[in-house]
Amino acid sequence: MMGIFELSLRLAGFPIKKAQTAFEAILQIPETDYQNFIENKKTEIVHFHLKNNSFYSDLCKGKNIENWNDLPVLTKADLQQPLSQRLSKGFSEPNVFVNKTSGSSGTPFIFAKDRMAHALTWAHIIHVFGQHAVDFNTDFQARFYGIPKAYCGNRKERLKDVLSNRYRFSIFDLSDAELEKILKKFENKKFDYINGYTSSIVLFAKYLESKNIILKKICPSLKVCIVTSEMLFDADKVVLEKQFGISIVNEYGASELGVIAMQNSKQEWAINSQTLFVEILDHNNQPVPHGIEGKIAVTSLYNKAHPFIRYEIGDTGILDEKSTAKFPILKKLIGRTNDIAILPSGKKSPGLTFYYVTKSIIEDDGNVKEFVIKQLKADTFEIEYISLKALETTQIEKIKAAIDLYLEPNLKLIFSKKDFLKRSKSGKLKQFVSLIQ
Repeated sequence: MMGIFELSLRLAGFPIKKAQTAFEAILQIPETDYQNFIENKKTEIVHFHLKNNSFYSDLCKGKNIENWNDLPVLTKADLQQPLSQRLSKGFSEPNVFVNKTSGSSGTPFIFAKDRMAHALTWAHIIHVFGQHAVDFNTDFQARFYGIPKAYCGNRKERLKDVLSNRYRFSIFDLSDAELEKILKKFENKKFDYINGYTSSIVLFAKYLESKNIILKKICPSLKVCIVTSEMLFDADKVVLEKQFGISIVNEYGASELGVIAMQNSKQEWAINSQTLFVEILDHNNQPVPHGIEGKIAVTSLYNKAHPFIRYEIGDTGILDEKSTAKFPILKKLIGRTNDIAILPSGKKSPGLTFYYVTKSIIEDDGNVKEFVIKQLKADTFEIEYISLKALETTQIEKIKAAIDLYLEPNLKLIFSKKDFLKRSKSGKLKQFVSLIQ
């Protein structure tokens, strides 16, 4: 019998049962045949987009398309043009899944996935979460994620929460008073697992530490905590394990791709080799040997609506030497960390709060290319951006209104148009940086 979560996917137009059947067939492919399977899927998706996607075929002009390593590496900047210009033949916004990236790298864009590809993404997520005894159809999730404050967007997310059997905690205010309210919810609700942004969950754990409280003791139904979107440092993981009293699992993913890797029972980062192909590249966009650090590039093997082929996600990492085609292991992940903003009122907000501010400046015309937000003082933030033209007064007012709504009023904003933005040593552009901590 189909559970409510899977039923909600089907009612939304995603063929989840068909995808799960296809996914199970992939899992059954033996190791000896898996390299050929991956190579065939890579060839299929490239040839499909060369034939049906003018955006991708234009990128490949002058390239040796028969040699995988000669194919272009797709950057986020490449994708900052109207979505209609990036969709494949036969696909339009009404018949695809459309979403926006978080902009955590400082380079946000709108993307699309065809319905079968999105269903396969969910088949994989259901599978890997199931390995940690999480059942989306029956288990109750404590969700540490952002949520739109505008009425329609808020109601939509709340409905999705109901259908997905989860309770969402707002992460925009993580002051002690709000953390105490979160604690009360754990006392009164039978949560089965925790999922959400690393920094928010760590702040909650540190609050519990200050109160000398073990979460499992007040919420015995809890069995696992899965953190995502930001780096989980070893010291923070120790705090989480101690204060929650449950196992802590690290997930590495992206909204445009789904789960890229998740820690397994051996604490290894098991890479998604069922719907994705992950490479580690050097500065010349050539694969490096296992054990060598490089740029992470990901190929979505099934997304026909929109090409993600050799897509440079903005992180660096290392593939384990014992990786195989079917069981690749991410030995080390570098990057994906966000600072905490501490505001004049004492309110604390994670850096990813600025995801909701970026919505104010994301335009599908590709005007604003990159941006970073720096906290210069408790009440002063500088927004540096690269744009074809300076922000208009209406855009600035929209950003100020969003910051008033999501953070707090009376913050000082400095807007600085730049020719280039400073990047970290790894080459990643960090969206939010606090200079006062």
